[in-house]
Amino acid sequence: MSLPLPVTVIGGYLGAGKTTMVNHLLRNANGLRLAILVNEFGALPIDGDLIEAEDDDIISIAGGCVCCSFGSDLTGALMEMANLSPRPDHVLIESSGVAIPSAIVGSVSLLDGFRADGIVILADAETVQRSARDKYMSDTVLRQITDANIIVVNKCDLVTPQALNSTRDWLKSCNAAARIIDVRHGVVAPEAVLDSFLGHTATSGPFHHTEHLEMRVFTPDGPLDVDALAQKLADDASGLIRAKGFATAPSGQKMLIQVVGARWETSIAADDKADGIVCLGFKGIVADLGEWYHLLVSNQGPPDPQSGALTN
Repeated sequence: MSLPLPVTVIGGYLGAGKTTMVNHLLRNANGLRLAILVNEFGALPIDGDLIEAEDDDIISIAGGCVCCSFGSDLTGALMEMANLSPRPDHVLIESSGVAIPSAIVGSVSLLDGFRADGIVILADAETVQRSARDKYMSDTVLRQITDANIIVVNKCDLVTPQALNSTRDWLKSCNAAARIIDVRHGVVAPEAVLDSFLGHTATSGPFHHTEHLEMRVFTPDGPLDVDALAQKLADDASGLIRAKGFATAPSGQKMLIQVVGARWETSIAADDKADGIVCLGFKGIVADLGEWYHLLVSNQGPPDPQSGALTN
């Protein structure tokens, strides 16, 4: 039986940079088959040199990726993606600038065979606060921000450091649970926005480095309370943006852990999966996770730095 197909909603108000970021993800798919769903093809112009073939409904993109226009039938388009052979590894829904992402995720959650991976919202560093005060746009902009698991602050090069800090503080006041990432020109580490990249990178490819993110693999050294671990990974103090991997419960059951922002979930996994959790977060914070892991599973004093530690 196939695992549920992960679906990520990418949103943000008009002009935030969604198109640029999606094209960046396609250019850096590194062997993963991405399916991009858009309302209309004109709403998301795929870079011409990426397109291999076109028909009425689907654009074939280099590297096995596809783009599909769903119009008003999102459910039908998702089912079509699930039936492709080979099946995509991950589906991205590029919502329109005035769409409410949580409504889209609600539709996805009703479908068997799919799993909502998260909501990623782009915010224009230069204009988002102004847009949020506009009498016509404010409701939509604020709803998009409060729906987000991850907020990608784009066009950071167009504002001063002081203005950027002000925007970040304001975004945090709107949505304290979201993780905020600063980028320029829509260039974001794919591992930060799509969980399929997280596990794929850890086993078969290089991490897409940015100046303020790092990736570590955390290997538990025995059974543990998996829900408590997942909840701790999702805590804002962990400094993590994403985490994904496997751990063993005290019962011996193998469990899958998935974290995006402050949202976490655990589910039963196949017994043949090796324990190990890929963690992506902000530099200088991720390395401390080994210590609180031991405090979580043991009350025997300071942790052994050589056991259960994070490794590159």
